[in-house]
Amino acid sequence: MTTQRHFGMDWLRIGAFALLILYHIGMYFVPWGWHVKIAEPLDWVTIPMLATNGWRLALLFLVSGYASAALFAKLGGSGAFARSRSARLLIPLIFAVIVIIPPQPWIDLAGQHGYPHGFLHFWLYDYFGFQFIDGIALPTWQHLWFVVYLWVYTMLAALVIAVVPASARARMSDGAARWLRGWGLLIVPMLLWIAIYLAFPDHDETHALFDDGPSHLHYLVAFTIGWLLRVRPILFEAVARVWKLAAVLAVLAFAPIAWIEWAWPGDIRAPGWAILLYHLARQVQGWATIIALLGIADRYWNRDHVRRAMLAEAVFPFYIIHQTIIVVVGWYLLRAGVAALPSFLILLAATVTGCWLFYWIGRSIGWLRPLIGLQRI
Repeated sequence: MTTQRHFGMDWLRIGAFALLILYHIGMYFVPWGWHVKIAEPLDWVTIPMLATNGWRLALLFLVSGYASAALFAKLGGSGAFARSRSARLLIPLIFAVIVIIPPQPWIDLAGQHGYPHGFLHFWLYDYFGFQFIDGIALPTWQHLWFVVYLWVYTMLAALVIAVVPASARARMSDGAARWLRGWGLLIVPMLLWIAIYLAFPDHDETHALFDDGPSHLHYLVAFTIGWLLRVRPILFEAVARVWKLAAVLAVLAFAPIAWIEWAWPGDIRAPGWAILLYHLARQVQGWATIIALLGIADRYWNRDHVRRAMLAEAVFPFYIIHQTIIVVVGWYLLRAGVAALPSFLILLAATVTGCWLFYWIGRSIGWLRPLIGLQRI
């Protein structure tokens, strides 16, 4: 393992979280189910959003795997690694579930399920009831399911490190690197994703942890590749070799995805052959896009900038707060009957402003820092 920081991976992480925030703004406008929706959803918005669906979350797990391997190398032990990850992930998760998340299910229930009470009554008497109201689990982690899954994967990594001798881990990493060198980095994970889909074709991602096994397999492939990129950086040679072809493949694979969505939009049921083609193309497009982005990050973004460290620190607080801002502002935009274009501009401005305020205020107050995912000073 090299100790040199790969700035391109930092920029990729920053970009991935920025894209996620923009995606969640888009959820206000598409016909897919969500906490709050514009009165007249826009079908065409689904096409650009689908262009990211196959890879944006897996990319987050990949860059998190890379960062987790770097942190383990810095801390030097599975116990210290597990404690560090638990503090950085679970403390803000618990804080968010109690304080940040509750407006989201209240707006969902009030706007779409006829919930009769105000927010304060909901938070005091219903939210912490460990119950389901109209199918909505309370309390809930909502968009922070990613933090839960990431904590589980890092604990699994800590367990492997604790029970498998270092020499055996080195042989495992060397063997995996041999499989992935050359074209393997493009082909092997893609085939694994296809195999997972074919084995569980009817699985719908739940984000509920215990009933989401196929999703765990899917994301663990990305997390493990990210870890291997850190401990065996020679794999970036494979990235450099195949990323341009991967970019072309990603574009070609998205064509049937966009066509099928356009031909059978919304809740219209596509024929079986189209569903199979859609999901197979989604696996190909997803992994090919990730390799293409890795290649771009390695080739063009592997350089520092005066703002990089601050942005890298800010992305986790941004992630914690962004969806609550979007849902709350969207709720008032819906009630005011604001049209699509001004709604988008208002949502974008409010989300960016709110995220920065949350980060700047939280980082300047010592006891708030761990609650928003920052290290203590």
